[in-house]
Amino acid sequence: MKVLKKIGKWFLIILLILNLAIIVTGKTYLYKGVANTYLKGRSGPSIVEYTIFENREVASGAYIPWHHSSQYNTKKIPAETKKKADSLQTVAFLIVKNDSLIHEQYWDGFGEDSYSNSFSMAKTFLSILVGIAIDEGKIKSLDQPVGDFLPEFKTGENAKLTIKHLLTMSSGINFDEDYVNPFAYPAAAYYGSDLKKLTAKYSVTEEPGKVFKYLSGNSVLLGFIIEKVTGKTISEYASEKLWKPLGAKNKALWSLDHENGTEKAYCCFNSNAPDFARFGQLFLDSGKFNGTQIVSANYVLNSVKAADLLEADGSKNNKYGFAWWLIPDYKGHTIYYARGILGQYIVCIPDEKMVMVRLGKIREKQLPTDDHPKDVFTYIDAALAMYGN
Repeated sequence: MKVLKKIGKWFLIILLILNLAIIVTGKTYLYKGVANTYLKGRSGPSIVEYTIFENREVASGAYIPWHHSSQYNTKKIPAETKKKADSLQTVAFLIVKNDSLIHEQYWDGFGEDSYSNSFSMAKTFLSILVGIAIDEGKIKSLDQPVGDFLPEFKTGENAKLTIKHLLTMSSGINFDEDYVNPFAYPAAAYYGSDLKKLTAKYSVTEEPGKVFKYLSGNSVLLGFIIEKVTGKTISEYASEKLWKPLGAKNKALWSLDHENGTEKAYCCFNSNAPDFARFGQLFLDSGKFNGTQIVSANYVLNSVKAADLLEADGSKNNKYGFAWWLIPDYKGHTIYYARGILGQYIVCIPDEKMVMVRLGKIREKQLPTDDHPKDVFTYIDAALAMYGN
């Protein structure tokens, strides 16, 4: 009994010290993080926890339904893929072929209207908004200095930073991109309540435009710039320039850092598989959707080219453009895709005129040879086996 009392006493002391440390350091977002992960039996975020955040609506307009192919749902997912899809808790698998919906399948109570977090696919959506802002002359060019928009980037090493550096993940900013460390930037940005204050702590410490280094804060800064140049919230601009022209069926929800606050531009665009597929179709059609040019064909073309950068090991970048991941040669196909941390994928296979969307709760680890998650190839293979030429 005395031993239990002693253990209980030390547990309370440790708990008190931890609480004091959280309060003193200002990292109170950890309370929200722990409450919505470990105390719910998870070690990370959920695809449906937009309900724990404030959200801003990305309003939809006139609905443009997907045309259903004559082959709609005539083929089944290959057995091995189905087995893996189940094990990785897939909730949606959808294929568009020749501008028509040819396959859709849902699991675990999800359906065509179910909300699911995009996670880092939002970086790709934001990149498209940047392209539109350039088309409209709100941003002069990819080479325009970030300091023209954000005063903290006017001097010193910060003054070297351009829009292109942020888009291509070559900013040289000292963001601590760590998905395990609860004190690092991603967790603080996700569960915290002041993105602008948090992001202001970081600065350029390495030469921009040289080395690819994936950093969520780069997209956050692009979000600040979109707000500045448009005079609108990111959600308002996205609704006007993307979501309505794309004919989305449902409004989207973009999670904010606090009530009436700032969109988490690097993540947290909540929508559904059929509406996510519209982004892929937009790029397959060189920036057009339903006959309307939404973003310039030139921006689309440059977005899916490998940025002229080096990897950390000195090799040439061939996997990343303007917030699109690239697979330059897979079984004879040139492929590009948007991705999120739990296996959210919008995959474009241009020579097949195909868009594939997979949403789910688990993603396999990246392959050490090329940094692409292993399971993305499983879904690509399935789509090609089912409806490839």
